[in-house]
Amino acid sequence: MLTLDDILHPITPAQFLAEYDDRKPLYIPATDDARKREVLTWSAWNGLLNQTANWSAASLRLMRNHQAVPAEQYCQPVQTPDGMVMRPFPAKVEVFMSAGASVVANEVTHLHPPVTAVAAALGSAYGAQIGANVYCSFEGVRAFGSHYDNHHVFVVQTEGEKVWNLYQNRAENPTENPADTPETRLFFEQSRGPILQEVTMRPGDVLYLPRGWYHDALAKDGPSLHITFSVAPLYGRILFQLLDHAAMQNPGFRAYLPPAHRDSGVALRRQVAEMSDYLSRLMASPAFLDEVIAAQERLVIRPPAYTLPVRKPVTLYQTTGRAFPPSSSIIRGVYEWMIGQRRFAIEDLIAEIDYTSETNVRTAVEAAVTAGALVREQAR
Repeated sequence: MLTLDDILHPITPAQFLAEYDDRKPLYIPATDDARKREVLTWSAWNGLLNQTANWSAASLRLMRNHQAVPAEQYCQPVQTPDGMVMRPFPAKVEVFMSAGASVVANEVTHLHPPVTAVAAALGSAYGAQIGANVYCSFEGVRAFGSHYDNHHVFVVQTEGEKVWNLYQNRAENPTENPADTPETRLFFEQSRGPILQEVTMRPGDVLYLPRGWYHDALAKDGPSLHITFSVAPLYGRILFQLLDHAAMQNPGFRAYLPPAHRDSGVALRRQVAEMSDYLSRLMASPAFLDEVIAAQERLVIRPPAYTLPVRKPVTLYQTTGRAFPPSSSIIRGVYEWMIGQRRFAIEDLIAEIDYTSETNVRTAVEAAVTAGALVREQAR
């Protein structure tokens, strides 16, 4: 499976972080390592498409002349246990592709193990949410006009060729994608600036685009297949969400605010100042930083790893009532889960805790056993 080092090779991760990450685009031509172009072959892609029950009008879209093809033109209504679903009809999809449409498959992150592995490597490196979309088109087809994305982009070309135009300008830290309207498309064309670089992507090539970088792409000769990995780390807005939860544990934030007209607003100013001071101390605390770290960890993909028919062990522990050892707020959350369960399997604990690594969980269990807060049950 590919690691971040493999994805960036021959650029090192250290060089990438120092010179390119969130700074400027990076084009990495293919090397002798075939694994990048084998992330999604034509055979594997056809196999995914043939699993028709996985697809809907939302997850498999057709784009033609920068416009989405209406679902009713390439989908059929199918009755499922969850209700009626508009499901792409393979023969119609192929007809539209022959007529110049591109296929855009959304959220294939967990549908194909090599794609999942790349997504997991990027998620771990960035502490970020990762999405993976597949783009498939024939020569001379441009699915989208010039635009920018509100996340970093890693493109892996796996089949055929595609020409990418990278423009000079960049939107500054966008958080939302504007609605796709004629006015928006005109704005993008006027804002993108001149072409900075033209890149012809071939099988095994990788292209990195920082968030907000204007670009467009066109299939060159023959069919083209590539995967776009979106990398969306947390940004400042998450602090408001975490502060809201943490601050409401303080009774002062649940107290009513006095009216501004009473005593010339003295009481209101005092109460607001007290809350502001509390928020400042809260944000500066190690515990709050741990909450931010935990929020990042929750975004990281953990690829499934079924090992059937192997029967995994169930290792049971019990709490003793003794004090758990001192720990970070993240590990305190692990200990609180143990206390609530009283008797648990460490395998269940590892599955439950999604905000720190398995290694950290096992280390926390060992520390609790050493402190006498846990005892391991003897296998029967």
